[in-house]
Amino acid sequence: MTKHPILLLSLGSALLLGGCMGTENRGLESVHQPVVSRANYALDLGTAGGTLAQGEARRLAGWMTTMRVGYGDRVAIDDPAGQAPMARAEIADVVAGYGLLLSPDTPVTQAPVSPGAIRIVVTRMRADVPGCPDWSRDASIDIASHTSSNYGCAMNRNLAAMVARPEDLVRGSGDTETYDPASSFKAIDVYRRAVPTGANNALRSETTGGK
Repeated sequence: MTKHPILLLSLGSALLLGGCMGTENRGLESVHQPVVSRANYALDLGTAGGTLAQGEARRLAGWMTTMRVGYGDRVAIDDPAGQAPMARAEIADVVAGYGLLLSPDTPVTQAPVSPGAIRIVVTRMRADVPGCPDWSRDASIDIASHTSSNYGCAMNRNLAAMVARPEDLVRGSGDTETYDPASSFKAIDVYRRAVPTGANNALRSETTGGK
């Protein structure tokens, strides 16, 4: 007769212990935050007489197309010996075709650049929220009144997926970007000058006496 209360007590302790396990969110600031990772991709191009060798510009364009280089990526030139000063302009023209400018900061790569070559380095950052979704904690029996273990996963994962430049999640966006105020004003000016959608119906009602 004494086995049942002991069994129930053991089950109750296990349930309480299970509710206390899992990710702890002790406040309104989610523990699941975006993590930004960085990867460098390099391509060595041949040079001849200080410029790119024949066909190398086309090879660079094909590589960048395969890489799907776009906004958010950084493209830099690694030419420590300065053997191809005129090749920079050729590379800049190819990079400009993808809407980018050459970055002045060249990341450190593992292997040295071979003589007679110039290295193009594409730096790409990616943002993700590890550990999401997270249903490790049972909020229905959480005696500590913690926020859900999955709290913040949806919002921060959407933010990580939508941000155009993941590095902005780390250090924000500075005021060094080039922009044209006149271009941004065009859309506002068109909106202000647009005729209201109901204007034609209003004029028609006045001319027909409201019929």
